[in-house]
Amino acid sequence: MHPDKTETPSHKTAVEYLRLGGRRLAKVDDNIVSVRAWEDDPTEAEAFWQTHVEPLDHGKRQEIALHLPSISDR
Repeated sequence: MHPDKTETPSHKTAVEYLRLGGRRLAKVDDNIVSVRAWEDDPTEAEAFWQTHVEPLDHGKRQEIALHLPSISDR
């Protein structure tokens, strides 16, 4: 993926998480955003999530979730 000057930090974080093999999916229902995980992440992806996503405030985590694949796309 080529760097895009308009790419947001939340998009970059989501892309890196997915690149590491992350398997969490976004669930958007009535404008409520959450993340679901039915499968365990590979070790690197889980460590990335715990370090770079989990410590963020709720709003920033939601921004990242919106860049994950959606459960409704499966």
